[in-house]
Amino acid sequence: MNMNSTLCDQAPAERYSAKRTRHHVNFYCVAPQAKSVRLVGDFNGWNLAATPMLRMPDGSWIASLELNHGHHRYLFIVDGEPMLDPHASGITRNERNEQVSLIAVS
Repeated sequence: MNMNSTLCDQAPAERYSAKRTRHHVNFYCVAPQAKSVRLVGDFNGWNLAATPMLRMPDGSWIASLELNHGHHRYLFIVDGEPMLDPHASGITRNERNEQVSLIAVS
C-alpha cells in the first residue's frame, strides 16, 4: 500500500465532501443612516471586530465571506444594536435564546 496518498487516491465521497466545500456569500444590510455596521455569526465566533461591513454609495453595507456548506446563524450590528436580516433564509435562536438570522449555504 502506498503511504503517500494524494487527492486522486481518495474515494469520490471524500474528494467532494460537503464539509470541504466553501461558497462565496455576500451579506447586504440596508442602513443608510448608520455610522458602522458589523456582521457577527457562528462563522466568526460572534466577534464584533472580525467582520466590519463596507458602506456602499447607495447607503447599503456589504460583507463578502467564504462559508462552509450548511446553515449559519448571524446578526447585523448597526451602530451597536443587533438587527435581524429581513432577507435571511429564516430566523432561529442562539445559545442565549435570542432571535438571530439564519442563512442556508449550499
